[in-house]
Formats: sequence, C-alpha cells, structure tokens
Amino acid sequence: MKTSGNSGGKPLKFVEIYTDGACSGNPGPGGWCAILRYGEIEKILSGGETETTNNRMELLAVIYGLEALKEPCRVRISSDSRYVVSAIKEGWIEAWRLRGWARKDGPLKNPELWQRLWEDLQRHETEFIWVRGHEDDEMNNRCDAIAVAERNAMS
Repeated sequence: MKTSGNSGGKPLKFVEIYTDGACSGNPGPGGWCAILRYGEIEKILSGGETETTNNRMELLAVIYGLEALKEPCRVRISSDSRYVVSAIKEGWIEAWRLRGWARKDGPLKNPELWQRLWEDLQRHETEFIWVRGHEDDEMNNRCDAIAVAERNAMS
C-alpha cells in the first residue's frame, strides 16, 4: 500500500529511510535509529528511552525519519518490524484511526504514536518494505548497531 502526500504539484524528491529499534526487556531501556538517504546525502538520527518497548522504538524510528523531511517527498521506508510494516500495508492503521485509535477488541498500544505516524504519512508518498533483521541487509545492520548503542546508553 502506498500513501499519498500533498506535493502542491511539484515533482517529489525521492528519499530512502532505513529504520530499526532495540529494547532490552519489554519494557526496558531502548534505542531507535533512522538513516535517511537523498542521493549522495546521508543523515543519521537516533535516540532512546530508559523505560520503553521494542514496538515503541520501531515506531519512533519511522516517525522521526519522516518528521526530519522538510517538504513532502516520495519515501521508501525499510524496516524489520513486521508490526509497523503490516500496520501500513494491511490497512490496520486506517482501521485504528476510524475507531478513534482503538482496536476492535480493545485498546491500542501507543495510540499517540500511531496517530502521529498517520499525520506524518499524509505529507508524503510512502512505500513500506519489510526487510529480514539481523541478516544480510547492510542498512538494517547499521541501524541495528546504532539502535543497540542508544539502548545501551539508556541502561
């Protein structure tokens, strides 16, 4: 599933965002990383929280990556989080939004982050790609190493 942002009629710049989150315990200390690439330009964003969950870190990586973009763009987001990628590609995020940021069988975890992600998605044309974590994907491995370092700094 692709989402569409508002480009105002201009051609959109193409940006790749690679993301990962890490957590020790669930909840426990965690870190996140987003690596943005636009042509030859690369920007690394990262951070962490002392008491968090892995899903929260995965979501924040995507959110901070999208929020770093100063204008609407065409964005390919690569993540090893099946939860985040499926929420977009399977339409779960739209269903949660229509239910007032709730699941059909109860409360949604991190509703404020899902709402923030939804708002970010409205600015951009996005494509989400799931990548196998801790395997041969160089960018995922880089993100993981940075997210783990952030997690360790929160310990």
